[in-house]
Amino acid sequence: MAEDQKSYHFDEVSKHNATKDCWLIIHGKVYDVTPFMDEHPGGDEVLLAATGKDATNDFEDVGHSDSARDMIHKYYIGEIDASTVPAKRAYVPPQQAPYNPDKTSDFVIKILQFLVPILILGLAFAVRYYTKAE
Repeated sequence: MAEDQKSYHFDEVSKHNATKDCWLIIHGKVYDVTPFMDEHPGGDEVLLAATGKDATNDFEDVGHSDSARDMIHKYYIGEIDASTVPAKRAYVPPQQAPYNPDKTSDFVIKILQFLVPILILGLAFAVRYYTKAE
């Protein structure tokens, strides 16, 4: 690690979000993992999914080995300015149309009002036909 630590703004780091230019923020440090993209056991998609945000939780949730934790130090390029990192946003599910049971139940009721009498009538004719003494 360099003694003269560079401090990066979050917006600057988040621009590096491509396979040929990938930076991650982990534990307040900035890492240029571009040379590691092809070697990452999870594939480059995993690293790309962690760009543009604080990837600390993503890194910790996987349970990286000690050798992986040691390896990351060679990709260190500086610190993140913590005041520029946006606060975590709570998950807000997308708006959906409210469920209206009346539409489906009205349709089902109308079909049943038509089919049930026909089925009963058909059953009555079938019983009469098969039980008729000749």
